[in-house]
Formats: sequence, C-alpha cells, structure tokens
Amino acid sequence: MRRMEPYFPLSHGVPRVDDRRIISGIIFVIRNGLRWRDAPAEYRPPKTIYNRFIRWSRLGVFNKNFAMLAAKGGKPDQLMIDATHLKAHRTAASLLKKGLFPDILGARKAA
Repeated sequence: MRRMEPYFPLSHGVPRVDDRRIISGIIFVIRNGLRWRDAPAEYRPPKTIYNRFIRWSRLGVFNKNFAMLAAKGGKPDQLMIDATHLKAHRTAASLLKKGLFPDILGARKAA
C-alpha cells in the first residue's frame, strides 16, 4: 500500500474513508460480480466505493498503479495462458468505451 499511496489523489479538507477499505471493497465487488449496493457491511458506504471507483478510473489511478506494480516485478521468465471462460456483464463494454475500466494491457479502446 505504501508504494501505491503516491498515485491516489489527496484529500481536500474533509477526512475521508480509508483508502485501503475502499480498495478492498472495489476488488470484492468486481471480483464477485456484485452491484455496488450489495457490498458487505465492512466496506460501507457503497456510494463511497462507487464514487471512488469512478473518480479514480477517470483520473487513471488504477492504470498508474498497475503499471508501477508491473514494472517492479520485471520481465517474467514464463507466461501462462488460462482457458477460463468468463461471461461479461452487458455493461462491461460501455465501461471500456467511457474509459472507466482500467486499461491493464494498453489495449485500444473500443470505438
């Protein structure tokens, strides 16, 4: 978390909910395919989780963090290919078009 902190925007006066809790909530919601309002009570309030995800996505916070963490690891000796089938939610394409989903591989945005 110490390495990631410089990439998060600073607070503007009002004490805000802990970034660690928000990141955990975002990861939990996305990994489990939940609606924001269905986040467990530990990550509440869900509106804060959603707002931070949108704001940080627009600011490129996730892209910067992924790039920094990937650069620290160096070039991999071995690559693995997984044949797992994932079903995307119907709104997944619109998130990519709007630039709200992290661009992990630097892929071209959909037109």
